[in-house]
Amino acid sequence: MPEKPGKTRFAATESGALVCEDGLVRPPWAAVDPLLRDYYDTEWGMPVRDERGVFERISLEAFQAGLSWATILRKRPAFRTAFDGFDPDTVAGYGEEDVERLMGDASIVRNERKIRATVRNARAAVALRGAGGLVDLVWSFRPERTPAPARVEDIPTESPESAALAGALRRAGFSFTGPTTVFALMEAIGMVDTHLVDSHRRGTSGVWTRS
Repeated sequence: MPEKPGKTRFAATESGALVCEDGLVRPPWAAVDPLLRDYYDTEWGMPVRDERGVFERISLEAFQAGLSWATILRKRPAFRTAFDGFDPDTVAGYGEEDVERLMGDASIVRNERKIRATVRNARAAVALRGAGGLVDLVWSFRPERTPAPARVEDIPTESPESAALAGALRRAGFSFTGPTTVFALMEAIGMVDTHLVDSHRRGTSGVWTRS
């Protein structure tokens, strides 16, 4: 899950969420920064069921490791340009000259291990098409129930399903996909709903009910 910001002028609820100036309740990480607020309100937790979309989110979650989500989100347009829209077929064909190009691109995160992992993961995604595909693999680990956190501190950072999916992705050739990173992916694409029970976004994905 994206990081929490520092102090804010907004009033806190009993859950630890914040009541923003528009009267809506949001978790601390999404309450202050306009970019993060818009991402929370319109995108985070909505279902993603296309190969390119899931591959992009796997890639960005990997790049976020050790960094803030705000940093990755601000760089997302540059990432999309640098990685050809995260088209798995195109990225799977990258060679050393592309790695060098990406390492020279100051508009993205220039981490060679993560860049090379993204290329490997694209190749793994392409290879999975013969066994149902990346989307089917990822969504097959959707849990029977979703968390219903009443307080910020109740929001989990991993689950048995994220650990199992991390193992399945690793066996399929993916890297930078540990249980915590995978749980963040599951949150982002709607496989679990970890919106606080007093959030206006709870149950809005169409995947889970509000209760």
